[in-house]
Amino acid sequence: MHNDIVIIGGGIIGMLSAHELSAAGARVTIVDQDGWGQESSWAGGGILSPLYPWRYSQAVNDLARWSQHHYPPLCAALHANTGIDAQWSPCGLLVLDQDDKDAAQQWAADYPMPLELIPPGGDPRFRCERASMNQSTLWFPSIAHVRNPRLLQALHQDLEASDVTFHLRRQVHSFEIADDRVTAAITTAGPVTGDRFLICTGAWTGGLAKTLALDLPITPVKGQMILFDAAPDVVPCMVLSKAHYLIPRRDGKILVGSTLEHASFDKTITSNARQELHDFALSLYPALAQYPIIQHWAGLRPGTPEGIPIIDRHPRLKNTYINAGHFRNGVVLAPASSRLMCNMILDQPLLLDPTPYKIQ
Repeated sequence: MHNDIVIIGGGIIGMLSAHELSAAGARVTIVDQDGWGQESSWAGGGILSPLYPWRYSQAVNDLARWSQHHYPPLCAALHANTGIDAQWSPCGLLVLDQDDKDAAQQWAADYPMPLELIPPGGDPRFRCERASMNQSTLWFPSIAHVRNPRLLQALHQDLEASDVTFHLRRQVHSFEIADDRVTAAITTAGPVTGDRFLICTGAWTGGLAKTLALDLPITPVKGQMILFDAAPDVVPCMVLSKAHYLIPRRDGKILVGSTLEHASFDKTITSNARQELHDFALSLYPALAQYPIIQHWAGLRPGTPEGIPIIDRHPRLKNTYINAGHFRNGVVLAPASSRLMCNMILDQPLLLDPTPYKIQ
């Protein structure tokens, strides 16, 4: 079968890129070393905002802002097409950190993003133990989250209905190159040929790029998370403090994350991390002590020095592109970075100025 575009990597970036390219009429094949969406995309929390976005560059915030507006119609369309609800939930985000309150308020004014300053003494809406201390807190009422496993399931089903081909459990280990063009991705099950190639392999992108003579600053950063089997409304909103967070799902389950560990490709979970996340959750919501932890897992984020993804064509190979390095923000940045990548591949007007995302 002839492939217009071969996408290497079947996570949120690869699948949303396939969604964009297939909708434009391209015949797309996705190749992944595991199953679809099994790595960072599945492991993350699905918060539709960078954590502390005022600490990020405009390049990250521009992608996030476009994606935030795009998520409600995207989830609605996927729900209509597949019957799977990705559970876009605008429950709001309460930020307890005070170190950069002025920067947060300036960021909210610049973008703009609704922000309410909760005075010392807290607010009964949040029922948060620390929010009642003698300090003000930041409330972003419009920030949403999605249930990323459901989003991935909906995307996969929609792509299969659109005749996107999946070659799973096939690791790409090299490429066939002729006349400054990739002609095939060489996998453990043989070559996959195509006209154009898009690499969306997350934390594994740095290693794969070396086979194309590229040195990209993308490294794996492990994050561990736990899940409480709680009742609905025990935690009414997302809460962020000291880079840890709680995310309430619609069915009451509470996701708690996340550690930041530079441990190469080791995804081993540890009792120390479990205890750290457990203690953090109970310090905010002591009522969680009565509910069991039903899951503990780890994922590998594609870390970059400033969290700015690479969205660019290979500097020498005319038909090869890279969309990777989203660090902690793969889900929130995915719609915009995938649209921008599609614009580049199909020579369309560009969604955003591509300069910040170029290969250095």
